[in-house]
Amino acid sequence: MDRRRALADFLRSRRERLTPHDAGILPGPRRRTPGLRREEVAQLSGVSVTWYTWLEQARDITVSRQVLHSLARVLLLSPAETRHLFALAEGTPAEAPAALTPALQRLVDALDPHPAYLLAPNWDLVAWNRAEAGLLGDPAGWDPADRNLLRFVFLAPRARDLLDDWPGQARALLEQYRAGADRHAGDPEFGALTRELAERSEEFRTWWDTHDVADFRPARRAFNHPRLGRLSFDYVKLAAADAPGLSLVACLPADDETAGKLPHLGG
Repeated sequence: MDRRRALADFLRSRRERLTPHDAGILPGPRRRTPGLRREEVAQLSGVSVTWYTWLEQARDITVSRQVLHSLARVLLLSPAETRHLFALAEGTPAEAPAALTPALQRLVDALDPHPAYLLAPNWDLVAWNRAEAGLLGDPAGWDPADRNLLRFVFLAPRARDLLDDWPGQARALLEQYRAGADRHAGDPEFGALTRELAERSEEFRTWWDTHDVADFRPARRAFNHPRLGRLSFDYVKLAAADAPGLSLVACLPADDETAGKLPHLGG
């Protein structure tokens, strides 16, 4: 039921963001509905209004892949949004994180002086190396409940000074987290984290309500380090085949200046 509600909310948000012009529909003089009407989406998708209404009401109904493709086309979904739609509608199993192995910890450590860390599906920091500790502040000194990348970005005051273009970086991370959170609908850990962030961060609450999702994309992120000044990294994310659910994130220097400062990052 939680997943069906997530699907219903996602479809409603995508429908309401479109204009009649986007769908090639003349709005008419008395139009009051923001975005497209349910009957318009149903007609353009080739399904009945009742069936589509049930879908947005989180009813327990079956959705074919053909209809999902049609809905993605009508709602002008991005590739990431289309994958999200299919995952919610088809109930793609969400992997539980595997345990950290000594080999994975050695791999993270071996990437030093390049910052690197392991993430759980709910964005808990599972492992990190000395360089990553020098970049963010050592998570070993944090309360265990605070060892979560989303909690750090949205709730730690120093994150706003550390991250260059904090709003852009924070929103991009939230959209990636949202894609995973919706697929783990009903998971108490995800639910508790999302509620806490929404209660304590106005930005998180506002951006969460847009229902925007995104896949991870190789990204360049800049930091204003309190000791080393500006640092710029290209981010790479890999899945750990021997530990399903865990992801390895490595930060590669994006310029010579950053590369020259790496030996001092963990010092």
